[in-house]
Amino acid sequence: MNIVNAESFNEKTPLSDLSEAELRLLEETYCSHGDTVHYSAEPKFFEECEGSYLYDATGTPFLDLQMWYSAVNFGYRNERLDAAVHRQLNRLPQVASQYLHREKVELAAMIAQDAERKFGRKGRVHFNVGGSQAIEDSLKLVRNYTGGKSLMFAFEGGYHGRTLGASAITSSYRYRRRFGHFGERAHFVEFPYHFRGPKGMTKEEYGEHCVRKFARLFESEYNGVWDPKVGSAEYAAFYVEPIQGTGGYVIPPMNFFTELKKVLDQHGILLVVDEIQMGVYRTGKLWSIEHFGVSPDVLVFGKAITNGLNPLSGVWAREEMINPTVFPPGSTHSTFASNPMGTAVALETMKMLEEEDFGAAIMAKGAYFLDGLKQLQKRHAIVGDVDGLGLALRCEICKEDGFTPDKATMDWLCDEGMKGDLMVGNKTYGLVLDVGGYHKNVITLAPNLLITRDEIDLALTLLDQLFTRAVRR
Repeated sequence: MNIVNAESFNEKTPLSDLSEAELRLLEETYCSHGDTVHYSAEPKFFEECEGSYLYDATGTPFLDLQMWYSAVNFGYRNERLDAAVHRQLNRLPQVASQYLHREKVELAAMIAQDAERKFGRKGRVHFNVGGSQAIEDSLKLVRNYTGGKSLMFAFEGGYHGRTLGASAITSSYRYRRRFGHFGERAHFVEFPYHFRGPKGMTKEEYGEHCVRKFARLFESEYNGVWDPKVGSAEYAAFYVEPIQGTGGYVIPPMNFFTELKKVLDQHGILLVVDEIQMGVYRTGKLWSIEHFGVSPDVLVFGKAITNGLNPLSGVWAREEMINPTVFPPGSTHSTFASNPMGTAVALETMKMLEEEDFGAAIMAKGAYFLDGLKQLQKRHAIVGDVDGLGLALRCEICKEDGFTPDKATMDWLCDEGMKGDLMVGNKTYGLVLDVGGYHKNVITLAPNLLITRDEIDLALTLLDQLFTRAVRR
């Protein structure tokens, strides 16, 4: 069947019989593009997945180095986690949230008890279905606890979602431009992005410099955020990603958050940690904030807690912020918030993580991968910066001077990897890359946490080929 236009589409024709070209026409006609990324003019169709790979209709393996934006941390079709979904499907797949099921209670207890051990604070867990929705819930918690304050601090380069509240504390104006503000507003503060920071400073010195700039806001009432007469800030909380995600996997100096937290504590400002992309062992720890030696007041999680299966997100908050006397039933709600399918697979994820030393293995793999990226940096002038923590890695693509951002080449690299014509030995591969960074010129690498050394070597070989092609094109 040949579809010339959408009007000629025969609705009785089985969709499974449509060609890729016909599907593209239907997508162009009937699908909203508002919920997609569409970096490429014609996004790739994939048919299957397994482990670290996606497969197209020809069976070509595409090594995935972004794993659904770090949602599938434990590999596609992970047998153990998939089995948990099937068990729940066959037992209790659905139940209204006015009732209880054991998976919700067990999962909340595991997360809260773990947080109490690590942060020294009793707290509770509140579930939702997506990262942006959990951020919205956290905003309600913060506003409620601080007497309705709606102003927040957030970082330049920070990303917290695209719902109205979440986009208000996300630094990219383009996410707000057509929709305006609805309640929350953010004051965006400089993040210590050392590669593009002031010259002549070490990474640690730059972190201290950024903290001093922030602290200056409280020196006088005329800096706009602090009333020294009553000792009160107009701002309720500081929303942070310990490692910036969409901003390009920017890793701050290890002393940064301890110094920042001192300023926040001095002025009664809450620390809200967004772990949606970096949580669940992406950086070698359950929560990336653990690397930096501070305790959050609120922690938001999602994505990989279910390995990208049934959506589930959530908020952990200190007891005094979230107990039922201050945050009673009905304060916020979603029909699917603590759904049995999501909580069951998340519970299995947490149990799996307790059974072996995931952290040590991930740190070792990450160090190996980062060393390989540094070798590529030495061979290719277009690689301006590489960095990483665990298996959250960055590779910044620049002009031949090694510094000027080169978005065009970054876009080309993504499209070239999608051709599926990279050769290693006698086998053909594709390469799935993700775009990030302030200038959209950073390869943000979030591979399968169960990736093997052989697959890391393959990734480095494929990247080497792409970088060589980029220079020769």
